[in-house]
Amino acid sequence: MKILLTNDDGIFAPGIQRLCQELEQEHEVVVVAPDRERSATGHAITIHHPLRAKDMTFSDLKSKCIAIDGTPADCVKIAIESLLDQQPDIVISGINAGPNMGYDVLYSGTVSAAVEGLLLGIPAIAVSLVTDDRWDFSYSAKFISKLLKEYQKVDIPDDVILNVNVPVDCNGKHRITKLGNRSYKNTFEQRIDPRGESYYWLAGEAVEEGNSADTDVSTVKEGIASITPVKFSLTADSEIEKLKNWNL
Repeated sequence: MKILLTNDDGIFAPGIQRLCQELEQEHEVVVVAPDRERSATGHAITIHHPLRAKDMTFSDLKSKCIAIDGTPADCVKIAIESLLDQQPDIVISGINAGPNMGYDVLYSGTVSAAVEGLLLGIPAIAVSLVTDDRWDFSYSAKFISKLLKEYQKVDIPDDVILNVNVPVDCNGKHRITKLGNRSYKNTFEQRIDPRGESYYWLAGEAVEEGNSADTDVSTVKEGIASITPVKFSLTADSEIEKLKNWNL
């Protein structure tokens, strides 16, 4: 397969480099990723300044690598529409350093890069490592390599991405899941800069409540890899007829 590999942690991040090492053993891989971390950028694209692309060389990678001074969605868009000689067979975004579960998918640059692939007609997978402090991407990289073999055997609808979350201490099992409840209790810490002006720093912690066993949140807590098919058709079809009756 011809794989376009990207992420939101930046091209120098260990997750994307470990995944590239694994995939390029059997596939043609091109890495087009942000030149620095772009976490929680969602599906933002750059329209107010030009994008710059810089060829990169890494001693332990044989694949072509390009750094973009833009968002993850920018990377997929410019790669497919300008930089690549031919379209990839699939877009893989990751391996993200940290989970992308539940409502995370709305903020995640990792997931949004995969969605951008779908918008451009390319199948896509987003993958994240679930851990707080041990960044060992070896198992998750091998898991994605194995998943790709199965992926090629099935007919995934063209409006669905796979959102994969792999625990760092995965027990070797996987489960097909739905998005769980994972939101954030946010706080804004007020600080004063050297000029005496106030600024605010977003902080907070994840809130994971009311999750059944078939959700991504509960699954990874069991040490099981979670594979969630995610569809981004946002229309609430069930409400259309009700709203048609409004007297406006």
